[in-house]
Amino acid sequence: MPAIARWHEMWKELGAANPDPKLHGELIARYREPHRKYHTPRHLDECFEKLDDLRPFARHPAEIELALWFHDAIYNVRRKDNEERSADWARTSAAAAGVSADACERVYSLILTTRHKAVPDGTDAEILVDVDLSILGAAPERFDEYERQVRGEYAWVPEFVYRRERRAILKEFLARPRIFSSTHFRGRYEQQARSNIKRSLERLAV
Repeated sequence: MPAIARWHEMWKELGAANPDPKLHGELIARYREPHRKYHTPRHLDECFEKLDDLRPFARHPAEIELALWFHDAIYNVRRKDNEERSADWARTSAAAAGVSADACERVYSLILTTRHKAVPDGTDAEILVDVDLSILGAAPERFDEYERQVRGEYAWVPEFVYRRERRAILKEFLARPRIFSSTHFRGRYEQQARSNIKRSLERLAV
C-alpha cells in the first residue's frame, strides 16, 4: 500500500490548508473493491515507484502525485466515464483542501490524460501517462500476471469478445511510434513493452 507519509507530504507541497482526514481511507477502500484485480493498491505502489524515477523532471510533482492517487479512484468496467468521474472527485477534494484553483484544474486535466487514447500535453502529463503505462514494460512474468488480472476484471465478457477487444487495444499501443514519451522510459522500457505486447497478441490469436 502507498505510504501514508507520501500522502501527507503531497498535501504539504500542494499548500493544502485543510485536507480531509478521511480521504486517504476512502481512496484505499476504492482500490480494494472486490471487482478489481489489477487496479488495486498494488497498482498505486508500482506507479509511485516509477514516478520516483521521473520526479526530478516534473514541473509540478505533487500535482502528478495527487493525479495518481485519484486516476483510478472510480473504476467500473461497465462504464466509459471513469476518468471523468475520478477527475471530478480529485478536483473537488483538492479545492476543499485549499489547493489553488490553477493546481486543481491541472490535476483534473492530468487525470483525463490517463484515458489511453488521449495524447499527453506537456511534461507532467507525459510523466503521468508513462508511469501509468509502465506495466507494459514490466518483466515478462509481471506483464503476464497483469494480463491475467485485466482478464479477471472483465470476467463477465465472453471470451471471443474479450480477445477481439483486447487485441485491438494492444495493437493500438504497438502501432504508436513510441509507447513512452520520456527519453528515460523509452530507453528503459520501450523494447520490453513491445516484446510483451507481441507475446500477448500471439496468445490472444490462438
